[in-house]
Parts: sequence; C-alpha cells; structure tokens
Amino acid sequence: MNEKEFHKSFKHDRPPDGLSPALKALWHSWKGDWDRAHRTAQDDGTPDGSWVHALLHREEGDIGNARYWYGRAGKPIPSTSIENERNEIIRALLDERLE
Repeated sequence: MNEKEFHKSFKHDRPPDGLSPALKALWHSWKGDWDRAHRTAQDDGTPDGSWVHALLHREEGDIGNARYWYGRAGKPIPSTSIENERNEIIRALLDERLE
C-alpha cells in the first residue's frame, strides 16, 4: 500500500487489512475517531506507536504528554504542522512495510 492508497481508504468504514497498529491509529485519527486512535496507539508498545501517540497528544494540545511520547519514540518534537507530521509518519510507516 502506498500513501495515495492509504488516503483513499478513508472513504471506507474500517481500516484496510494488514495495517500495523500505528497505521490503524493514524487511520482512525483521520476518520475523526480520536479516542479509538488514542487507544490503538497507546496499546502499541513499539516506537512507531509512541510516535503516533505523541502526535495525537500534540494534536489535542497536551504538549507535556506529547513530549513524553516523542521521547519514548526517540523523535524530536517537530516544528512542522500537525498535518505535515501526520503525512510524514504515514510515509515513514508505509515505507517500513516495503523494506
């Protein structure tokens, strides 16, 4: 799956099969289901899940909590927009699937 296909999947009622938990969390976030996105990211114990978790807290304005999760993900707090970061994470996680 590439980024364009991932974005097209938003027209469906459920995420595509085979997505990692971090990508599922991003999918739910794009669909406006912040609570489900947060639960999915929080339950994902990987650095990728922590990165998405950080983004979600940044998005809600909880910078202190976001800072903690960026640290767990090994990522700096970005200076880019939330939308740009979300797309960066999507690209990175989809690229990982291709490796």
